[in-house]
Amino acid sequence: MNVLLINGSPKGEKSNSLQLAEAFVQGLGEEKQVQLDTVTLSSLQVGACKGCFCCWNKTPGRCVIRDDMEQLLQKVLQADVIIYSFPLYYFNVPGILKNFIDRQLPMVLPFMADREDGVGSGSHEARYDLSRKKYVLISTCGFYSARGNYDSVLSMFDHICGKDNYETIFCGQGELFRVKELRSRTGEYLSQVQQAGKEWAKGGITASTRNALDTLLYPKDVFEKMADASWGVSKEDGQKEDESLSFTRQMAALYNPESFDGKRRVLEMHYTDLDKTYQLFLEKDQCRVVTEGFETADTRIHTPFTVWQQIARGEIRGDAALAKQMYRVDGDFSLMIGWDRYFGSSTPAAPTEEKTKGKRKPQLSTFLLPFIALWSAWSISPESGPWVTLFLCALMPLLSLFQQFTRYDIMSVSCVSLLSGLSLVTEKTMPFLVVSYLAFGLMWLISVFTKEPLCAAYVKYNYGGEDALQNPLFMNTNRILAALWGILYVVLAGLNGIFGPESMAVVNYVAPAAAGVFTGWFEKWHPAHVAAGKK
Repeated sequence: MNVLLINGSPKGEKSNSLQLAEAFVQGLGEEKQVQLDTVTLSSLQVGACKGCFCCWNKTPGRCVIRDDMEQLLQKVLQADVIIYSFPLYYFNVPGILKNFIDRQLPMVLPFMADREDGVGSGSHEARYDLSRKKYVLISTCGFYSARGNYDSVLSMFDHICGKDNYETIFCGQGELFRVKELRSRTGEYLSQVQQAGKEWAKGGITASTRNALDTLLYPKDVFEKMADASWGVSKEDGQKEDESLSFTRQMAALYNPESFDGKRRVLEMHYTDLDKTYQLFLEKDQCRVVTEGFETADTRIHTPFTVWQQIARGEIRGDAALAKQMYRVDGDFSLMIGWDRYFGSSTPAAPTEEKTKGKRKPQLSTFLLPFIALWSAWSISPESGPWVTLFLCALMPLLSLFQQFTRYDIMSVSCVSLLSGLSLVTEKTMPFLVVSYLAFGLMWLISVFTKEPLCAAYVKYNYGGEDALQNPLFMNTNRILAALWGILYVVLAGLNGIFGPESMAVVNYVAPAAAGVFTGWFEKWHPAHVAAGKK
């Protein structure tokens, strides 16, 4: 398949629309063998049509203007698919693309012909058979939505290509594709365009993909705030404002009002390398940026402006930069933990049960249940306790039908099943009860040295899922906690072996309860402590 991609943007290779067109071609190439020829009109000489009609009567089929258009006409004739990529300029195509379109006059004959598609009141016969060619229009515009802004473009291409004889991908908020800080969202859209190319190659873009393409990158009010702030000009007096202020206003424009939980927050941004400070008021309906009249901040971020820009552009991870103390945070650290909820998305994550591979996410209680049953049932009845735990472990695989199991869940069930079986065979309970404490502690301790500490395997879903495993603060906190629980139960195993489980009954319950309270405190305190720049 010969694909001719016509880049009609005056920006050339820096075109936003071209990013979409290239994503479409990439998807197309996943289904078809594509021979791509990209033409950048801004780098060629294509003059305006003179309207002399020499290509009809004096030099039939050939323009008298000697420029690059002569070669381009041959490319058009050889192409199976022609993709027009262009930004919307004054509700139509840019001038250089209009020149290219006008200069295709040699491809038609002067003789009048009737149209069969009901477009217009007349046409001209084609000089060549173009009936098998396919056309795609890909364009971005600067408005919040493409809807209602392409009627002039559609009317023109109805005449040129024939009504309903071409595919379109029109995207509003086009300037956002050049903003590195918004790559996460624009990248999602480009993936949908790539999927559209793949589907189009197989016969047509599906309704679900079309719906995704028609979804706004950001809501109208968010986009317009970002667009206004991006110019770096004060809305009050029209004068140029400091780059850091413009940047902060764009960040504030991403604020999601639906994240408001009834508490008004004040976030202070102190750009240490510029000695500039701004405050963001996170309120019910908006996020305001103030340069004076500061209030007591709930959270203060002290960062070099260059570092925060790198984080916003995705060049470095914010959590990794924080762990390396490239910036520090004072005050309420909960805002940092929920940053994506406040600023990372136009729509917060729904407060519904998280699903993993079609099942409920793993639960720490699943790992604990076999051991809790062992310690409780065996203490109540050393004779029947092992039977109870064996029966429970036999039922655990049924739970895996609805909930994802981790390797720690499997280890827990296997370990308790083995200990229960050995207890029944030897008719001894107490030695294996002591061993259970040691086995439980060793699971925690050994996990400290693995990629995924035991507790991290369960709580990571509250911090971005697998992505949390790349967060140094998250991992260090969970390694410390895993080590704590491991040491606790190894010590309990030793004490139970010396004094006996009966004498240790109170300690066996009080110590884990105290560790649980400490865990709840430490998982909040430690990240905030490190973020504040304290060793």
